[in-house]
Amino acid sequence: MVKDFNKATLAGLIVALGIIYGDIGTSPLYVFKAIVGTNEISELLVIGGISCIIWTLTLQTTVKYVILTLKADNKGEGGIFSLYALVRRHGKWTVVFGMIGGAALLADGIITPPITVTSAVEGLRTLPVFKDLGTWTIVKIVLVIITLLFFMQQFGTMSIGKMFGPIMVIWFSMLAILGVAHIADDLSVLKAFNPYYGVKLLVLYPHGFLLLGAVFLCTTGAEALYSDLGHVGRGNIRVSWIYVKIALILNYLGQGAWLLTQQGKTLNGENPFFLIMPEWFVIFGVLIATIASVIASQALISGSFTLISEAMRLNLWPKLKINYPTELRGQLYIPGINLMLFVGCVSIVLLFKESSAMEAAYGLSITICMLMTSCLFAFYLYTRRVKLAWIAVYLVVYLTIEFSFLLANLVKFTHGGYVTVIVAGALFLVMYAWFRSRKIKNRYVEFVRLEDYLPILQELSNDTSIPKYATHLVYMSSADNPKEIEHKIIYSVLNKKPKRADIYWFVHVDVVDEPYMSEYTVQTIIPNEVIRVEFRLGFRVEQRINLMFRMVVEDMVRNKEVNITSRYESLSKNNVVGDFQFIVMEKFLSHDNDLPLHERIIMRIYFMLKKIGLSEERGFGLDSSYVTIEKFPLVVAPVTNLQLKRVQDRYRYDIE
Repeated sequence: MVKDFNKATLAGLIVALGIIYGDIGTSPLYVFKAIVGTNEISELLVIGGISCIIWTLTLQTTVKYVILTLKADNKGEGGIFSLYALVRRHGKWTVVFGMIGGAALLADGIITPPITVTSAVEGLRTLPVFKDLGTWTIVKIVLVIITLLFFMQQFGTMSIGKMFGPIMVIWFSMLAILGVAHIADDLSVLKAFNPYYGVKLLVLYPHGFLLLGAVFLCTTGAEALYSDLGHVGRGNIRVSWIYVKIALILNYLGQGAWLLTQQGKTLNGENPFFLIMPEWFVIFGVLIATIASVIASQALISGSFTLISEAMRLNLWPKLKINYPTELRGQLYIPGINLMLFVGCVSIVLLFKESSAMEAAYGLSITICMLMTSCLFAFYLYTRRVKLAWIAVYLVVYLTIEFSFLLANLVKFTHGGYVTVIVAGALFLVMYAWFRSRKIKNRYVEFVRLEDYLPILQELSNDTSIPKYATHLVYMSSADNPKEIEHKIIYSVLNKKPKRADIYWFVHVDVVDEPYMSEYTVQTIIPNEVIRVEFRLGFRVEQRINLMFRMVVEDMVRNKEVNITSRYESLSKNNVVGDFQFIVMEKFLSHDNDLPLHERIIMRIYFMLKKIGLSEERGFGLDSSYVTIEKFPLVVAPVTNLQLKRVQDRYRYDIE
């Protein structure tokens, strides 16, 4: 498996081009337009801008992500939550980096489909016949494309995905050819390989440092390289990146060489990406660019689904309904997140209308995500006993680069960057409230020794004076220790309404750091009376407990470890299988709580989110026809300052 993971194949390279380079591959559509903006075209601006792009792609994308960060794979899987899963047992505080990074990645992703699709469609204005194409006409075209894109998500992308690779090969080949065709316009553009010109731009050009905000757009898709590691493998990413980087740099050089022939002029809102195309090719260029932008958006949407599913398994997000439209591993569809992203993208299009306005808001949140990845990766190196000197060098270099990008991007806050920051803040609040509420709830959970209650469970099971509740009674337990059980479960069995059953099953789900682990253990505490089943599932595995539990029982029956035949005399002699009943404990916030204000707010947010998310039984994938819901009060901080005084009754009753 490791050999295949590190090996590059022709088929793998084409798939990699189609899946992971959408965002970074479509950046030539808007990067140079953003760098030049309304400024007068000059040699320093053009050559300095390309120099910054080349060295950003080299230091940030190639060195940080392709060479270094890809090494931090979690059994072949990548992404910020996979990285967090690798280090979380070494430091609980790392969850903050994971939540901030995940929220920022999702938030900035909302602007990626609008900016790429809008930039592509605006290319129509390069044609004389569409020169006067109105802004609202372009907005309508973009909205139609985005609506169709999100509508298609529910059907899966297995068949469409096979076409992505060849189309992106055409796209990157087009980038390279267009670039090469114009480099000869002014060969002085090749000076951009010297980092001196990049530094000169940042230091000497008026407000040059702020241009880093536009330069940063060339590497916004770098995080996607890491996130999609599990889909294509390290070897395919590293080899295909060589081709992609060459195509990107050639195109930027071509745009730059053409711009050098236009010194002293301004772009007037036109896009040099389309201006370097022959007039007869523009319509084809716009069409290919639009398809490439759709592929970029598709990759981002699929990545968002994966990100949220990981967050759900890691208890950082409310459980939502997940569909699996195809049998392709890792492909999933989350209706709630699809709707959220669709509303977000449509809002961005209607709010900004033009790609130039979106450029001013793009990139702010993703810099925060990259900073979080740097911090987590540094801690990952520490857990792998890498020399502290090397870790220090890594942190100094990349925190300097990324904080520079962040400072340059902060100017975007008032120009629309506040939108993605607000969205990222809201997403972080959801993650924090869900995670923190779990910690608050755990203060209430009381565990007892299971062995102390085994005799009474046996007596209850054999007490014919109590009506039988079920042949097999199954409880979902959160106890990590197999010798313990929640007190609330014992209370449910013995006190609330005595539940007599022939066999008591206690099922525990342990979410592990390995992405696709799917194992279970069985502990027969009392043969044919009390059994504990523990599932060890990876954070990318769907928790289909109903199906998994059935497989466990069938396996135990084959091995003659349990007898599931009904013990009613008439049914037993006919070998009728006994009924199974799951009990799910549903919590509600008791009024008998005395929480601090901030914890009270967190718990209120938690219960609001719970109404939006899946119920406990659907979250575990249980069949509702076999589930009984028991509500119990969540008392996390009992009221202790309640004053109550007994006084003498004024009325006396003499009873003779």
